[in-house]
Amino acid sequence: MDVFLTGATGFVGSHIARAFASQGARLRLLVRPTSRLDNLAGVPAETVIGDLLNPDSFRAALGDCEVLAHVAADYRLWVREPKAMYAANVDGTRNLLAMARDLGVAKVVYTSSVATMGFREDGTIVDENTPVSLDDMIGHYKRSKYLAEQEAISAARNGQHVIVLNPTTPIGPNDIKPTPTGQIVVDFLNRKFPAYVDTGLNLVDVGEVARMHVEALNRARPGERYILGGENFSLKQILDKMSAITGIPSPTVEVPHAVAMAFAFFDEMFTGRLRRKEPRATVEAARMGKKKMFASSAKAERELGFRIVPVYSALRAAIDWFRAHGYAPAS
Repeated sequence: MDVFLTGATGFVGSHIARAFASQGARLRLLVRPTSRLDNLAGVPAETVIGDLLNPDSFRAALGDCEVLAHVAADYRLWVREPKAMYAANVDGTRNLLAMARDLGVAKVVYTSSVATMGFREDGTIVDENTPVSLDDMIGHYKRSKYLAEQEAISAARNGQHVIVLNPTTPIGPNDIKPTPTGQIVVDFLNRKFPAYVDTGLNLVDVGEVARMHVEALNRARPGERYILGGENFSLKQILDKMSAITGIPSPTVEVPHAVAMAFAFFDEMFTGRLRRKEPRATVEAARMGKKKMFASSAKAERELGFRIVPVYSALRAAIDWFRAHGYAPAS
């Protein structure tokens, strides 16, 4: 099986690359000239230099592949120029799907996000059938992913074999950037987490997310969305689990959402707009925090053979990896 994979240098993408490689797939990995390749060490694959915004740069490499796995995305909760995010996430996805269709690529698996689901403030556990619209999307990242997902679903309705997978909040090693979730772990390890807000996440082992990208090719229905999740936790529960693993005290002060919003506003104004650096807190993240992102993976369990596994091992692996690679002091 010849697989063309975008986003392989990132956290989730690198695990997906290893999952495909473990099944004997012949991999072609799209990378930028400036991409760090640390996460791909030991992965038997051909790297293709190119850019999603310039499809002709990799057209020939995609042409004779059976599978396209589109994982790449601009994942940031604060952007100075939102147009670049929409260009990468929406236009890039649309153009890539069109190219795959024109070249006769047999199957496409598109990595969306649980962010496109219809979450509620009361902590209701949502699934793929929970009503949702673009108006429910908070911030440019969620809006761009929602619009990109609609491109994938539209392509499937028009006859293209496109599978949509929606990971919740992956956790595990090799979060090189790190992602916003990885940054929570890093901040905790560096004792920069003095308080918390009443919010919640669904944590999933990144290894299970990667495994399902391979398994879903032969089991998922084109045009359907599949949530790939794990365990639903409040932020306080996650912090307590990290405390149990590390011995670092978990914060005991709960900050009201209004206070978090005010801090994020001033941090975004001072750090982001005046100092032109990425702020530690953003208004978008504070607004998102009012909704508990609790989700059900029953559909993926039923149709794809997805497994919900305890995330303790993945959380511990993330902590060990961040410490081993200098993101936080050794234990």
